[in-house]
Amino acid sequence: MATHEKQSLAIVTLTAIGVVYGDIGTSPLYTLRECLAGEWGVGINQTSVYGFLSLIFWLLTSVVSIKYLLFVLRADDAGEGGILTLMSLAGRNIDARYMPLVIVMGLIGGSFFYGDGVITPAISVMSAIEGMEIIAPNLTRYVVPLSVIILTLLFVIQKHGTGSIGKLFAPVMMLWFITLAVLGIRGIMEYPQVLHALNPYWAINFFVQYKLVSFFALGAAVLSVTGAEALYADMGHFNRSSIRIAWFSIVLPSLVLNYFGQGALLLQHPEAIKNPFFLLAPEWALIPLLVLAAFATVIASQAVISGVFSLTRHAVRLGYLPPMRIIYTSDKESGQIYIPAINWMLYLAVLIVIASFKSSSNLAAAYGIVVTGTMALTSVLFCLVTVHNWQWNRWAVALLLALLLVIDLPLFGANLIKIMAGGWLPICIGIGFLVVMTTWRTERFNVLRKLSEHGNSLSAMITSLEKNPPVRVPGTAVYLSRVVNVIPTALLHNMKHNKVLHERVVLLTIRTEEVPYVPNVRRVEIEQLSPSFWRVVASYGWREKPNMEGIFHRCSVEGLNCPMMQTSFFMSHEALILGKRPWHHKIRGMLFLALARNALRSPDLFELPPNRVIELGTQMDI
Repeated sequence: MATHEKQSLAIVTLTAIGVVYGDIGTSPLYTLRECLAGEWGVGINQTSVYGFLSLIFWLLTSVVSIKYLLFVLRADDAGEGGILTLMSLAGRNIDARYMPLVIVMGLIGGSFFYGDGVITPAISVMSAIEGMEIIAPNLTRYVVPLSVIILTLLFVIQKHGTGSIGKLFAPVMMLWFITLAVLGIRGIMEYPQVLHALNPYWAINFFVQYKLVSFFALGAAVLSVTGAEALYADMGHFNRSSIRIAWFSIVLPSLVLNYFGQGALLLQHPEAIKNPFFLLAPEWALIPLLVLAAFATVIASQAVISGVFSLTRHAVRLGYLPPMRIIYTSDKESGQIYIPAINWMLYLAVLIVIASFKSSSNLAAAYGIVVTGTMALTSVLFCLVTVHNWQWNRWAVALLLALLLVIDLPLFGANLIKIMAGGWLPICIGIGFLVVMTTWRTERFNVLRKLSEHGNSLSAMITSLEKNPPVRVPGTAVYLSRVVNVIPTALLHNMKHNKVLHERVVLLTIRTEEVPYVPNVRRVEIEQLSPSFWRVVASYGWREKPNMEGIFHRCSVEGLNCPMMQTSFFMSHEALILGKRPWHHKIRGMLFLALARNALRSPDLFELPPNRVIELGTQMDI
């Protein structure tokens, strides 16, 4: 039994290397080059090379090893992670006065991830393809077209799911990290003195020597830890042990060896700064390394794209984005999903970014702001969870938060200088998604509030209909109600216009709880309101897909038998009209109308038989 568990842990750990560490694992392609490329005017000398290597090592140690691996990974919700999960956890036991602030922080962090989702595929793939310039400088003009072709293929295959391709992720990324380590050792053996940079003295000395310039140079060093948030976001697919073992046994040593190998190369051959990663390899290995790097960056891009899909589904289920078509590409793994609308929006944004920036060095200027912003928000939300959910000592948590922000805030501040050089791009993308999420949530709440303001009491109406029933017709009618204890609009309109009632009426509310999964024993709550009226509340977690057949199967188990083909589903469809508003509210209203028109309709959302659905429309001013 113990041997089987060890084998399982080994397999999960190997898989985690392929999925979780793709983004951070491809950072050596461009990080040290951007640190020392001359933008900061520090040049290539012992102080600058040792200083940046020391910064990179201690950033990997403090941000990834300590903050995320030892602390943040503890904050899970039924095994799930990510900034929106952290938002949900932080809001459960907090004072209601501070809840809006928690939501805003979570939504900002989630919105920033969309910006990261556009930049990461572009910079990763381009940095790998740029290796062609070492093999043949006249191939430079093909970098952009080849990057576009590779990313086009990546986005096209998304609809087929990543299950079969995902099997290749682990061995390819394992080979990638082994290659990083071997190349690094090769460079270190040529100049072993470079290992002195492990001493934090060199990081401190770097700040002393270069003063203000060193602060802004942090904006380049932070490229080494981009992808750290993926450790937390991908926790639902793996477990803490596998993620930690993979990092400390394989990923961290490989990254450190490669960075130090590049540093050793630069101290001996400063001209290698044009691409120290590829020049670290012997000439005969350049083409295989280029191919391996291309595969590794595609895997890194896939991990980010999958993360964007998961974040979108989470936001949809929590009501921060409109319902949209979500395709489950695996019968076994609920995390493997495909969202066509997001996929092609992301693809279009990536193409625009590649065409605009044209090189990974230019894209590096756009990288880092949203990542460091999300890191700082994660620190705050995590500390809220430790105080309000785990009852940690407040003074100890205050000290922990101070230590975390001492790292996060300077990293964020150092990246602010990049705004005009390209950092505005991911910020604008993040702000755009934040506006969409807050607009949908707020306007939809107002619509639901207006729909429930008809002034009629549900219990009074049921009593009246039982006492003086209208014409009854055979069968079961299911009325979908967004809010419990409120008369469904479709029922009001059916009584008003058709003046008939089915023999049995079920008022169904589908509720999304702020947990990933809801146990089947709590899936449905059934309450008989009168001889012919029933209330059913079906609860789902944000990671689950509501299933109408599953709901009524569970109902039949608990005594309420409703055969699907003998049941009519009544739904209301609101035709929304924008009323008079101030100009800024009008723009918000127009955005909401556009989102509502393109939102997935309830019959499609719940996959109801088309011949069993009756939609009753109503017009509403908003």
